[in-house]
Amino acid sequence: MSVSRPPEPALSPEPAASRQGPDVPTLLVKIFGKDRPGITAGLFDTLAAYSVDVVDIEQVVTRGRIVLCALVTAPTAGGTTEGELRATVHSWAESLKLQAEIISGTGDNRPRGVGRSHVTVLGHPLTAESTAAIAARITSTGGNIDRIFRLAKYPVTAVEFAVSGTGTEELRTALAPEAAGIGVDVAVVSAGLSRRAQRLVVMDVDSTLIQDEVIELFAAHAGCEAEVAEVTERAMRGELDFEQSLHARVALLAGLDVSVVEKVRAEVRLTPGARTLIRTLKRLGYQVGVVSGGFTQVTDDLKERLGLDFASANTLEVADGKLTGRVTGGIVDRAGKARLLRSFAAEAGVPLAQTVAIGDGANDLDMLNTAGLGVAFNAKPVVREAAHTAVNVPFLDTVLYLLGVTREEVEAADGLVE
Repeated sequence: MSVSRPPEPALSPEPAASRQGPDVPTLLVKIFGKDRPGITAGLFDTLAAYSVDVVDIEQVVTRGRIVLCALVTAPTAGGTTEGELRATVHSWAESLKLQAEIISGTGDNRPRGVGRSHVTVLGHPLTAESTAAIAARITSTGGNIDRIFRLAKYPVTAVEFAVSGTGTEELRTALAPEAAGIGVDVAVVSAGLSRRAQRLVVMDVDSTLIQDEVIELFAAHAGCEAEVAEVTERAMRGELDFEQSLHARVALLAGLDVSVVEKVRAEVRLTPGARTLIRTLKRLGYQVGVVSGGFTQVTDDLKERLGLDFASANTLEVADGKLTGRVTGGIVDRAGKARLLRSFAAEAGVPLAQTVAIGDGANDLDMLNTAGLGVAFNAKPVVREAAHTAVNVPFLDTVLYLLGVTREEVEAADGLVE
């Protein structure tokens, strides 16, 4: 037995441009002049008299000057002509002391090339020379710059290029040495929905989240700063690996009263922008963690104070109210940091491709390379060269710009802008 079905609803009619294909006549209407309220509404009210369809709109205001571009279908209804539309638009613009330019053509923008990326450039300052160099390098890879806009004007200038036509990794490879040579920071990330998805951000602590080296703060109370510095220097020369240097330095703290922990916590100085970064990430729904070759006696306190989701570090052993000069449990070293990033991501339910790692030292490299985006923050040259991107300004919240967050959005969320 056949069953009758109600007819499917008719599809909504397509806009004129897509209905008629790429050969439909279109007009690019460009308006320039001093910005004021009502310009956009006035232009489209003027165009409405000619029954045109809107195909595309772009508007930007820079230092009080507006550039408004409207791509519309050519007039076809009611016997009106393109010439009449032109005359009306020019008359309207002149009445507001604006300039108008109307260009005839066909169709819409050509399709964007395969491969799309966001290229964020940070400069302090951002010079015309460096901007030209970055743009030229993008072009040399076969990329096309589709759009540019400013993310921040202070404490650094940050701009974002929307690029198509070349692969993200190819762009990274081409731009990294260029950026290093001209003294700007550049980050390249893939465009798409994943950029807006929930993320996990994991940071190193010493010289990243905080300005200090925690072992040095403890050493100052133990009166062994010089000895700790000497062990650190040996490790940097490659004479000791991280675990050996950790044990050697911690041994110098033996006998220190446990009350010094509270003193060290009070001495810790957050990196400028750290609170803003974490506060904004949490507002975005991101999860945030820290991993450290330092000590849980400090990272646990930071986790509570800053509302972090994850924290892991080495633990100083305490007996009879004194530090024993030993650590307990597993060692958080270079490999351990990468392992913890994976563990945090699994617990948070976030794919590794949507993780961000931030660090400054060689023991952060595995973590930086494991994350979807690894950021070398004021790092040593070997780390800058190996990471996905580098930030060389002393403001941790500049990492937000690499994620497409603007300074205005941050300030608005903080209630600094009405």
